[in-house]
Amino acid sequence: MGKKIVVVGAGYSGLLTAKKLGKKLKKLDDVSITIIDRNPFHTMLTELHEVAAGRVDEDSIKISLKKVFAGRQVDVKLDTVQEIDFEKKTVRGSVETYDYDFLVLAAGSKPTFFGVNGAAEYAYTLWSYDDAVRLKNHIEDCFRMASRETDLAEKNRLLTFYVVGAGFSGVEMVGELAEYIPVLCDKFEIGRDEVRVWNVDVLPRPVPNLPEKLSDKIARRLQKMHVGLMMNTGVVSIGEGFIEYKTGEKVTRATAGTVIWTAGIESSQITEEAGKTLKSARRGRIETDRYLRSVDNDSVFVVGDNILYTPEGEQAPVPQLVENCEQSSGVAANNLVCAMTGTGEMIPYRPKFHGVMVSVGGRYGVARVGTQNRQMNLPSFFAMFVKHFINVVYFIQVLGWNKVFSYLKHEFFTIRHDRSFLGGHFSNKTPSFLLLPLRVWLGLAWLFEGVMKVVEGWMTSAQLSGFFGGADSWYQTILNGGQASPDATSSATTAAAHGTVLTVMNLASQAADAVSSATVQAGDAAGQAASAVGQVLLNFNFLGLFQVIFVSGKALAQSTFSDLAFKLDVPLMNWFVDKVILPSQNVQIFMQGFIVIAEILIGLSLIGGLFTTLSSGFSLILQVMFVCTTGLYLNTFWMIFAAVAVLIGGGRTLGLDYYAMPYLKKHWKNVGFARKYYIYHD
Repeated sequence: MGKKIVVVGAGYSGLLTAKKLGKKLKKLDDVSITIIDRNPFHTMLTELHEVAAGRVDEDSIKISLKKVFAGRQVDVKLDTVQEIDFEKKTVRGSVETYDYDFLVLAAGSKPTFFGVNGAAEYAYTLWSYDDAVRLKNHIEDCFRMASRETDLAEKNRLLTFYVVGAGFSGVEMVGELAEYIPVLCDKFEIGRDEVRVWNVDVLPRPVPNLPEKLSDKIARRLQKMHVGLMMNTGVVSIGEGFIEYKTGEKVTRATAGTVIWTAGIESSQITEEAGKTLKSARRGRIETDRYLRSVDNDSVFVVGDNILYTPEGEQAPVPQLVENCEQSSGVAANNLVCAMTGTGEMIPYRPKFHGVMVSVGGRYGVARVGTQNRQMNLPSFFAMFVKHFINVVYFIQVLGWNKVFSYLKHEFFTIRHDRSFLGGHFSNKTPSFLLLPLRVWLGLAWLFEGVMKVVEGWMTSAQLSGFFGGADSWYQTILNGGQASPDATSSATTAAAHGTVLTVMNLASQAADAVSSATVQAGDAAGQAASAVGQVLLNFNFLGLFQVIFVSGKALAQSTFSDLAFKLDVPLMNWFVDKVILPSQNVQIFMQGFIVIAEILIGLSLIGGLFTTLSSGFSLILQVMFVCTTGLYLNTFWMIFAAVAVLIGGGRTLGLDYYAMPYLKKHWKNVGFARKYYIYHD
C-alpha cells in the first residue's frame, strides 16, 4: 500500500505545507496527500479587520481550497477533526476517519480569554471569516438602531465601542473601526462626537513588540482618529451592555454596546487535545525538535502557530507570526519527504524573520523591517507599501495571478471612501461609454495606417532599409549640427535607392559656408524635410544601455508638435535590425507584412470592440517598436495614451467584448492548465 499524508488545518502553514508536499511528491503515484478543514476556503486572518470595518468585501479574505489544489495531487476534505489517535495513526472527523503514515499538525489557534468573566459569551471575537462578517453586520446595526433611538442613554450605549487588546490585531481593528465611523456617521446622519471608541489593554503602550518610538506614533495616530487609549488597564468582566475594567486598584463599570476581544490566542481545541498525548506547553503549543517533528512522535510534524521550538542561539520560542507559518511549512515539507522516502537530507528550522508591520486603518501604518541584526523603521507610506507587497508575495505562492488580481482589485481599484494609502486615485471610475469615440478613432487610425502601407507596396517589395536608414539619417544630421556623418550619408543614399523621398536641407554655419545634407521622410518617424538645421532638445546616453533622443526638425521657436520627435536608441534593437532584418529582403517583406496585418487587425478589433485588451496591448507594443527604431513624432503620441485608456474594459460598451468576454471567461476557467497555474480571474 502507498504512503498516506494527512494535513490537519488549511490555515497559512497547513495550506503552504500541503502545496509544497504536492509539488515535491507529484511524481510518486503511491503517495496520497489529504488536507482537512472545516471550511471549504482558506481565510486571510491578517485581513479580518478590513471586512469587520467595511473596507473590503467579504469574499476578499477567502481563498477557495478547490481552486488552490486544482490539478494537484492533494485531496481536500471538508470535515471537522474530533480526535487524533497517535497509536493507531488515525484522524477521526465528523464525516469520516482518515488513516495516515505521516501527520502534519497545522490546526492553528483560537482566542483566549484569560479567565475574564463573560468575555466568551458577550465579547465579539475576530479570529475567523464568520467572526468578521458577524462583527461587520453588528457594527452597522448599532448605527442603524441608534439613528432612530430616542432614549439618549440607549443611544450612547449603542454608539460606544471597546476594543480589548492593543497588540497587532487590536490596533489594526480599532484603527480600521475609527476610520469606518465617519462613513457610518454620514450614512445614518449621526454626529461624530456622539460615537466613542476605546482601546483597552493591561500593556503600558500599544504594540510593545515595537520600539517605543513606533508605539508613540501609533498612539498619536489613534488619538487623532478620536480613539481613547486606556493602557495599564485590565478588563475584569464583560456583560450584556457593559464592561468592567481595573486601573490600579479602581474598578469601573461602563456601558458598552460593543466589546471586541483581540487580547490573545491559544492553540486550537484539537491541538490542545493532541497536547495531552504529545509534549506541550505555553497554552497548548506542541514541543518539536529542530526538524519540526514532535519530540514524542517522529511521524508527527508541527507547523505554524502550533510549534513550540526555540532555535539554537535564541532566547525565546519562535513567535506566532505569518512569516513563521510560511518558513516552517517549507522546512516541514522537506523533512517529511526525507523521512518518508529515505532520501535527501533533513534541514533544521532556522527561521529568519524580517520584521513586522502594523496598519492603523487603510491609510496609515508603521513598520520595522530588515535582517535580524539590522532593522529600520519605515515611514507610513512605505510601511503600507511593504504590507501590500508581502501580501502579494504570499498570494503568488497560494493562488498565483487569480488572487493577486483579486487582491489589487479589492484594495485599490474598487476601494470605497478613499480608504487606501493611495487614496481613491485608482478607484475612480470613468463610464466606459465615454471611451467609445476614442476607441473607434484609435481603431480607424490603425486601419488607415495599415491600408496605406498596402497601397505603398509594403506587401510586395522590401522597404525597411529606406524606412530605417532614412530615419537614422535625419536624426544623425540634427545631432551632428547639420553635418551628416558618413554613416548617415550612406543611409540616406540607401534610402534614395529604395525610393524614399529625399530633400536637400540648406544648413547655415557661423562662417557663412553653405553645405547641403540629405535627410529623409520615412514612415511615422522621419517626417517632413526642414528648411533649417533643427535643434537637439535632449541627447542622453544611459550607461551605454540606451540613448534618449529628443529633437525638433526646426528651430524650437518655429516648431509645432509635428516637428518634435522622440527616439529611444537601444543598441540591442539596432543589432537585431542590422543583422537579422535588413540583410535579407525576404525577412524585410515578412516583417512588413507582419506590421501591416497587425495594424489592420488592431484597427478592426478596436472599431468592433472585440478583444480590446489584446488589441490595445499590441498597439502599445507596436508603438514601443517604432519608438526604438524610427522614433515617433509627438503628434502621434496620442495613440499610446489612447491605447492605455481603452486597455481595460474599453470594448464592453457597444462592442463585441460585451458578449464575448463573459462567454470566454466562463469556459477558460475550466481549462485544466489555466486552473492549475491560476491564469484566470473570477
